[in-house]
Amino acid sequence: MGDEDEEVKLSVSEVRRTIATSLAAAFGFVIALLWKEVVLGGLTTAGINLAGGTDLTGWTIGAVTAMVLTIVMIIFIIVISRWGGKK
Repeated sequence: MGDEDEEVKLSVSEVRRTIATSLAAAFGFVIALLWKEVVLGGLTTAGINLAGGTDLTGWTIGAVTAMVLTIVMIIFIIVISRWGGKK
């Protein structure tokens, strides 16, 4: 009988942890959507059009910009992860 109670408590704990993780991910998604607008506004202000258009030049500029920003964001993720892992 004691084993069943422990399993139920463990299950409730796992459910709570899963819900908390899901909510944190949802909040992060909302933050990402807000920042998307900020970044796109900044790029537009700088004269970089990510809409591309129908010509090869517009598409190339959009692709290169996306690659550069991806690399920069990966570097930021690594730096923040190392900072967050310090004890």
